[in-house]
Amino acid sequence: PSTPADGTPRTGARVRVQKLGTALSNMVMPNIGAFIAWGLITALFIKAGWLQGIFPALRNPDGWVAQIGGWGSFDGAGIVGPMITYLLPILIGYTGGRMMYDDNIRGGVVGAIATVGAITGASVPMFLGAMIMGPLGGWSMKKIDAIWDGKIRPGFEMLVDNFSAGIWGMILAVVGFFVAGKFVEQFS
Repeated sequence: PSTPADGTPRTGARVRVQKLGTALSNMVMPNIGAFIAWGLITALFIKAGWLQGIFPALRNPDGWVAQIGGWGSFDGAGIVGPMITYLLPILIGYTGGRMMYDDNIRGGVVGAIATVGAITGASVPMFLGAMIMGPLGGWSMKKIDAIWDGKIRPGFEMLVDNFSAGIWGMILAVVGFFVAGKFVEQFS
């Protein structure tokens, strides 16, 4: 075992925790631009946002700022809520699935499908659910593909690949809906 800068030897548990932390941050870091966009949209357009503070004329509950922010007569609509509820977790799930399938897009797609199950099965933003279901989707798709690797007749690979990803993604979405979403919601 190597020794960090503080001089204490690394134990097996410590190394595993560091690897887990690295994997989790690797799911989030490529999506920082989306988090920044969401943060700016939130800061500008929510009811207590900067635009209404600077320009009193934009406080109109029927105006375009309220429409984007999802407040006033547009309560529940807008961009802010759907981005934190759907877009950001799906991006994390996609990235995690792609990472687990050796940077293969199919792993990302199955990870995103599985993440949607967790999102719709809970009433809180599913960042943790995405960090579970995305990698699970990518890893398990990789294992399933290994079963018939090299055994599919030429010309049928795309058919088998797409149907297997669709069927497995559906199964994981249902599992995410009934298990992961509820578990993470209770955990939160």
